[in-house]
Amino acid sequence: MKSVSVIVPFYNVENYIEKCLGTLVNQTLEDIEIILVNDGSQDRSMVVVKKFLERYPDKITYLEKENGGLSDARNYAIPYAKGEYIALLDSDDYVEKTMYKDMYELAKKEDSDMVECDFYWEYPDKKKEDIGVVYNGKKEMLEKVRVVAWNKLIKKEVLEKSKVIFPKGYRYEDVEFTYKLIPYLDKISFLKKPCVHYIQRDGSISNNQNERNKEIFDVLEHVIDFYKENNLYDEYKDELEYVYVRYAFCSSLLRIVKIKDEFVQRKLLDLTWEKVNTTFPNWKKNPIIKKKKDLKSIYLKTINKFTFEMYSTLFSLFKK
Repeated sequence: MKSVSVIVPFYNVENYIEKCLGTLVNQTLEDIEIILVNDGSQDRSMVVVKKFLERYPDKITYLEKENGGLSDARNYAIPYAKGEYIALLDSDDYVEKTMYKDMYELAKKEDSDMVECDFYWEYPDKKKEDIGVVYNGKKEMLEKVRVVAWNKLIKKEVLEKSKVIFPKGYRYEDVEFTYKLIPYLDKISFLKKPCVHYIQRDGSISNNQNERNKEIFDVLEHVIDFYKENNLYDEYKDELEYVYVRYAFCSSLLRIVKIKDEFVQRKLLDLTWEKVNTTFPNWKKNPIIKKKKDLKSIYLKTINKFTFEMYSTLFSLFKK
Protein backbone atom coordinates (compact mmCIF):
# COMPACT_ATOMS: atom_id res chain seq x y z
CA MET A 1 0.00 0.00 0.00
CA LYS A 2 1.18 3.49 -0.87
CA SER A 3 0.98 6.31 1.65
CA VAL A 4 -0.83 8.77 -0.64
CA SER A 5 -2.53 8.56 -4.01
CA VAL A 6 -2.96 11.89 -5.81
CA ILE A 7 -5.70 11.80 -8.46
CA VAL A 8 -5.29 14.32 -11.28
CA PRO A 9 -7.90 14.33 -14.07
CA PHE A 10 -6.90 16.37 -17.10
CA TYR A 11 -8.75 17.82 -20.06
CA ASN A 12 -7.26 20.41 -22.45
CA VAL A 13 -4.73 21.91 -20.04
CA GLU A 14 -1.59 21.81 -22.19
CA ASN A 15 -0.41 25.17 -20.82
CA TYR A 16 -0.70 24.13 -17.17
CA ILE A 17 -0.20 20.41 -16.70
CA GLU A 18 3.60 20.40 -16.92
CA LYS A 19 3.93 22.66 -13.88
CA CYS A 20 1.32 20.63 -12.02
CA LEU A 21 3.09 17.32 -12.66
CA GLY A 22 6.51 18.80 -11.98
CA THR A 23 5.45 19.67 -8.43
CA LEU A 24 4.01 16.17 -7.92
CA VAL A 25 6.93 14.04 -9.09
CA ASN A 26 9.26 16.13 -6.92
CA GLN A 27 7.27 15.71 -3.70
CA THR A 28 9.37 15.02 -0.61
CA LEU A 29 6.98 12.16 0.19
CA GLU A 30 8.63 9.27 -1.62
CA ASP A 31 5.85 6.71 -1.16
CA ILE A 32 3.42 8.56 -3.41
CA GLU A 33 1.25 7.41 -6.30
CA ILE A 34 0.16 9.89 -8.98
CA ILE A 35 -2.94 8.79 -10.90
CA LEU A 36 -3.47 10.70 -14.14
CA VAL A 37 -6.89 10.45 -15.75
CA ASN A 38 -7.13 11.47 -19.39
CA ASP A 39 -10.75 12.62 -19.57
CA GLY A 40 -10.88 12.63 -23.37
CA SER A 41 -8.45 15.54 -23.72
CA GLN A 42 -8.27 16.98 -27.27
CA ASP A 43 -5.25 19.28 -27.08
CA ARG A 44 -1.53 18.57 -26.63
CA SER A 45 -1.75 17.74 -22.92
CA MET A 46 -0.92 14.12 -23.72
CA VAL A 47 2.40 15.14 -25.26
CA VAL A 48 3.43 16.53 -21.88
CA VAL A 49 2.00 13.57 -19.98
CA LYS A 50 3.91 11.03 -22.09
CA LYS A 51 7.22 12.63 -21.11
CA PHE A 52 6.39 12.23 -17.44
CA LEU A 53 5.18 8.66 -17.94
CA GLU A 54 8.47 7.72 -19.58
CA ARG A 55 10.57 9.39 -16.91
CA TYR A 56 8.56 8.39 -13.80
CA PRO A 57 6.95 4.98 -14.54
CA ASP A 58 7.16 3.92 -10.88
CA LYS A 59 5.32 7.01 -9.61
CA ILE A 60 2.63 7.54 -12.23
CA THR A 61 -0.41 5.43 -13.07
CA TYR A 62 -2.15 6.43 -16.30
CA LEU A 63 -5.87 5.96 -16.92
CA GLU A 64 -7.90 6.95 -19.99
CA LYS A 65 -11.63 7.36 -20.51
CA GLU A 66 -14.19 9.15 -22.65
CA ASN A 67 -14.92 12.72 -21.63
CA GLY A 68 -17.35 12.80 -18.74
CA GLY A 69 -16.25 15.81 -16.75
CA LEU A 70 -14.24 16.30 -13.57
CA SER A 71 -16.61 14.40 -11.25
CA ASP A 72 -16.78 11.39 -13.53
CA ALA A 73 -12.99 11.26 -13.87
CA ARG A 74 -12.45 11.46 -10.11
CA ASN A 75 -15.03 8.74 -9.44
CA TYR A 76 -13.44 6.57 -12.11
CA ALA A 77 -9.97 6.85 -10.57
CA ILE A 78 -10.72 6.36 -6.86
CA PRO A 79 -11.11 2.54 -7.04
CA TYR A 80 -7.65 2.32 -8.67
CA ALA A 81 -5.95 4.19 -5.83
CA LYS A 82 -3.54 2.13 -3.71
CA GLY A 83 -2.88 4.87 -1.16
CA GLU A 84 -3.87 4.83 2.48
CA TYR A 85 -4.97 8.43 1.88
CA ILE A 86 -6.33 10.04 -1.27
CA ALA A 87 -5.75 13.57 -2.57
CA LEU A 88 -7.56 15.22 -5.48
CA LEU A 89 -5.74 17.88 -7.48
CA ASP A 90 -6.90 19.90 -10.47
CA SER A 91 -4.50 19.74 -13.40
CA ASP A 92 -4.20 23.51 -13.81
CA ASP A 93 -3.07 23.99 -10.20
CA TYR A 94 0.25 23.12 -8.55
CA VAL A 95 1.49 22.41 -5.05
CA GLU A 96 4.36 23.02 -2.64
CA LYS A 97 6.93 20.21 -2.70
CA THR A 98 6.42 19.23 0.96
CA MET A 99 2.61 19.28 0.84
CA TYR A 100 1.78 15.59 0.88
CA LYS A 101 4.60 14.62 3.25
CA ASP A 102 3.47 17.25 5.75
CA MET A 103 -0.20 16.31 5.41
CA TYR A 104 0.42 12.57 5.60
CA GLU A 105 2.65 12.84 8.66
CA LEU A 106 0.02 14.96 10.40
CA ALA A 107 -2.70 12.47 9.45
CA LYS A 108 -0.71 9.59 10.93
CA LYS A 109 0.28 11.53 14.04
CA GLU A 110 -3.33 12.48 14.84
CA ASP A 111 -5.02 9.42 13.32
CA SER A 112 -7.08 11.70 11.09
CA ASP A 113 -9.85 10.87 8.67
CA MET A 114 -9.07 14.08 6.80
CA VAL A 115 -6.40 16.79 6.76
CA GLU A 116 -7.05 20.27 5.38
CA CYS A 117 -4.40 22.83 4.40
CA ASP A 118 -4.45 26.51 3.47
CA PHE A 119 -3.82 27.68 -0.11
CA TYR A 120 -3.04 30.58 -2.42
CA TRP A 121 -5.41 32.23 -4.87
CA GLU A 122 -2.98 32.83 -7.72
CA TYR A 123 -3.82 35.48 -10.31
CA PRO A 124 -1.65 36.57 -13.27
CA ASP A 125 -0.43 39.63 -11.37
CA LYS A 126 -0.89 38.80 -7.68
CA LYS A 127 -1.21 36.07 -5.08
CA LYS A 128 -3.53 35.97 -2.05
CA GLU A 129 -3.30 33.58 0.90
CA ASP A 130 -6.49 31.83 1.97
CA ILE A 131 -6.33 31.02 5.68
CA GLY A 132 -9.02 28.67 6.88
CA VAL A 133 -10.87 28.64 10.17
CA VAL A 134 -10.18 25.73 12.50
CA TYR A 135 -13.46 24.01 13.31
CA ASN A 136 -14.35 21.37 15.88
CA GLY A 137 -16.87 18.64 15.19
CA LYS A 138 -19.20 17.92 12.32
CA LYS A 139 -21.67 20.74 12.94
CA GLU A 140 -18.92 23.36 12.89
CA MET A 141 -17.45 21.73 9.81
CA LEU A 142 -20.77 22.07 7.97
CA GLU A 143 -20.80 25.72 8.91
CA LYS A 144 -17.17 26.65 8.26
CA VAL A 145 -15.45 24.19 5.91
CA ARG A 146 -14.00 25.43 2.61
CA VAL A 147 -15.77 23.22 0.10
CA VAL A 148 -12.91 22.47 -2.26
CA ALA A 149 -11.54 18.96 -2.69
CA TRP A 150 -7.98 19.83 -3.68
CA ASN A 151 -6.75 21.09 -0.29
CA LYS A 152 -7.76 17.88 1.49
CA LEU A 153 -6.17 14.52 2.26
CA ILE A 154 -8.88 11.91 2.87
CA LYS A 155 -8.50 8.40 4.29
CA LYS A 156 -9.46 5.96 1.55
CA GLU A 157 -11.20 3.72 4.08
CA VAL A 158 -13.66 6.56 4.80
CA LEU A 159 -14.48 6.95 1.11
CA GLU A 160 -15.01 3.21 0.75
CA LYS A 161 -17.28 2.95 3.79
CA SER A 162 -19.31 6.07 3.06
CA LYS A 163 -19.67 5.36 -0.68
CA VAL A 164 -19.83 9.14 -1.22
CA ILE A 165 -18.96 10.09 -4.80
CA PHE A 166 -18.90 13.27 -6.88
CA PRO A 167 -22.13 14.17 -8.73
CA LYS A 168 -21.73 13.67 -12.46
CA GLY A 169 -22.91 16.42 -14.80
CA TYR A 170 -23.16 19.23 -12.26
CA ARG A 171 -21.13 22.27 -11.37
CA TYR A 172 -20.22 22.74 -7.70
CA GLU A 173 -19.33 19.07 -7.41
CA ASP A 174 -17.07 19.78 -4.43
CA VAL A 175 -20.01 21.29 -2.52
CA GLU A 176 -22.08 18.11 -2.75
CA PHE A 177 -19.14 15.79 -2.13
CA THR A 178 -17.86 17.66 0.93
CA TYR A 179 -21.19 18.09 2.70
CA LYS A 180 -22.14 14.45 2.11
CA LEU A 181 -18.80 13.25 3.46
CA ILE A 182 -18.89 15.26 6.70
CA PRO A 183 -21.03 12.81 8.74
CA TYR A 184 -18.35 10.15 8.22
CA LEU A 185 -15.40 12.27 9.37
CA ASP A 186 -14.64 11.73 13.06
CA LYS A 187 -11.18 13.29 13.22
CA ILE A 188 -10.05 16.28 11.15
CA SER A 189 -6.61 17.89 11.28
CA PHE A 190 -5.33 21.21 10.00
CA LEU A 191 -2.01 21.95 8.35
CA LYS A 192 -1.76 25.67 8.93
CA LYS A 193 0.31 26.67 5.95
CA PRO A 194 -0.58 27.26 2.28
CA CYS A 195 0.33 24.31 0.07
CA VAL A 196 -1.82 24.62 -3.07
CA HIS A 197 -1.59 27.30 -5.75
CA TYR A 198 -5.16 27.71 -7.00
CA ILE A 199 -4.73 29.18 -10.48
CA GLN A 200 -7.30 31.72 -11.64
CA ARG A 201 -7.74 31.61 -15.42
CA ASP A 202 -10.40 33.15 -17.63
CA GLY A 203 -11.39 29.90 -19.32
CA SER A 204 -11.99 27.90 -16.15
CA ILE A 205 -15.49 26.78 -15.15
CA SER A 206 -15.33 28.75 -11.92
CA ASN A 207 -14.86 31.99 -13.86
CA ASN A 208 -17.52 31.31 -16.52
CA GLN A 209 -20.87 32.61 -15.28
CA ASN A 210 -24.07 31.58 -17.08
CA GLU A 211 -27.41 29.85 -16.57
CA ARG A 212 -25.64 26.78 -15.15
CA ASN A 213 -25.09 28.79 -11.96
CA LYS A 214 -28.55 27.60 -10.90
CA GLU A 215 -27.07 24.12 -10.42
CA ILE A 216 -25.96 25.20 -6.96
CA PHE A 217 -29.58 24.63 -5.88
CA ASP A 218 -29.57 21.14 -7.40
CA VAL A 219 -26.46 20.07 -5.48
CA LEU A 220 -27.69 21.63 -2.23
CA GLU A 221 -31.00 19.78 -2.64
CA HIS A 222 -29.05 16.56 -3.25
CA VAL A 223 -27.27 17.19 0.06
CA ILE A 224 -30.53 17.84 1.93
CA ASP A 225 -32.09 14.69 0.45
CA PHE A 226 -29.00 12.70 1.47
CA TYR A 227 -29.28 13.86 5.08
CA LYS A 228 -33.00 13.04 5.13
CA GLU A 229 -32.50 9.59 3.60
CA ASN A 230 -29.82 8.79 6.18
CA ASN A 231 -31.88 10.08 9.13
CA LEU A 232 -29.42 12.91 9.75
CA TYR A 233 -31.53 15.89 8.77
CA ASP A 234 -33.05 16.71 12.14
CA GLU A 235 -29.62 16.69 13.79
CA TYR A 236 -28.07 19.04 11.24
CA LYS A 237 -31.09 21.05 10.10
CA ASP A 238 -29.86 24.43 11.41
CA GLU A 239 -26.45 24.01 9.76
CA LEU A 240 -27.95 22.90 6.44
CA GLU A 241 -30.37 25.83 6.45
CA TYR A 242 -27.52 28.24 7.19
CA VAL A 243 -25.38 26.78 4.40
CA TYR A 244 -28.26 26.99 1.91
CA VAL A 245 -29.04 30.61 2.73
CA ARG A 246 -25.40 31.65 2.77
CA TYR A 247 -24.74 30.14 -0.66
CA ALA A 248 -27.88 31.68 -2.15
CA PHE A 249 -27.36 35.22 -0.90
CA CYS A 250 -23.54 35.37 -0.84
CA SER A 251 -21.31 33.45 -3.27
CA SER A 252 -24.10 32.40 -5.66
CA LEU A 253 -25.53 35.91 -5.83
CA LEU A 254 -22.09 37.36 -6.59
CA ARG A 255 -21.74 34.90 -9.47
CA ILE A 256 -25.22 35.61 -10.84
CA VAL A 257 -24.64 39.36 -11.07
CA LYS A 258 -21.64 38.66 -13.34
CA ILE A 259 -23.88 37.05 -15.98
CA LYS A 260 -23.95 39.33 -19.01
CA ASP A 261 -27.32 38.15 -20.34
CA GLU A 262 -29.76 40.33 -18.38
CA PHE A 263 -32.70 37.99 -19.03
CA VAL A 264 -30.80 35.01 -17.60
CA GLN A 265 -29.55 37.11 -14.70
CA ARG A 266 -33.09 38.21 -13.83
CA LYS A 267 -34.40 34.64 -14.07
CA LEU A 268 -31.72 33.35 -11.69
CA LEU A 269 -32.28 36.19 -9.22
CA ASP A 270 -35.99 35.36 -9.09
CA LEU A 271 -35.14 31.66 -8.75
CA THR A 272 -32.79 32.41 -5.84
CA TRP A 273 -35.44 34.25 -3.86
CA GLU A 274 -38.04 31.58 -4.60
CA LYS A 275 -35.75 28.65 -3.71
CA VAL A 276 -34.67 30.06 -0.36
CA ASN A 277 -38.15 31.02 0.75
CA THR A 278 -39.82 27.78 -0.31
CA THR A 279 -37.08 25.43 0.94
CA PHE A 280 -36.58 27.27 4.24
CA PRO A 281 -39.51 29.69 4.75
CA ASN A 282 -38.39 30.51 8.31
CA TRP A 283 -34.72 31.04 7.50
CA LYS A 284 -34.73 34.49 9.13
CA LYS A 285 -35.03 32.69 12.48
CA ASN A 286 -32.00 30.48 11.87
CA PRO A 287 -30.04 30.38 15.16
CA ILE A 288 -26.63 30.45 13.46
CA ILE A 289 -27.48 33.61 11.51
CA LYS A 290 -28.95 35.19 14.63
CA LYS A 291 -25.94 34.27 16.77
CA LYS A 292 -23.04 35.13 14.47
CA LYS A 293 -21.73 38.69 14.37
CA ASP A 294 -19.38 38.57 11.39
CA LEU A 295 -20.01 40.83 8.38
CA LYS A 296 -21.58 38.07 6.32
CA SER A 297 -24.13 37.29 9.02
CA ILE A 298 -24.90 40.97 9.59
CA TYR A 299 -25.56 41.22 5.85
CA LEU A 300 -27.82 38.14 5.92
CA LYS A 301 -29.82 39.64 8.80
CA THR A 302 -30.65 42.66 6.62
CA ILE A 303 -32.05 40.71 3.68
CA ASN A 304 -35.71 40.96 2.74
CA LYS A 305 -37.38 41.18 -0.66
CA PHE A 306 -36.58 44.89 -1.01
CA THR A 307 -32.95 44.72 0.14
CA PHE A 308 -32.34 41.60 -1.95
CA GLU A 309 -33.24 43.59 -5.07
CA MET A 310 -31.16 46.52 -3.86
CA TYR A 311 -28.09 44.38 -3.17
CA SER A 312 -28.47 42.61 -6.53
CA THR A 313 -28.45 45.96 -8.35
CA LEU A 314 -25.51 47.30 -6.37
CA PHE A 315 -23.44 44.14 -6.81
CA SER A 316 -24.24 44.10 -10.51
CA LEU A 317 -23.04 47.69 -10.94
CA PHE A 318 -19.90 46.95 -8.95
CA LYS A 319 -19.05 43.89 -11.09
CA LYS A 320 -19.36 45.75 -14.39
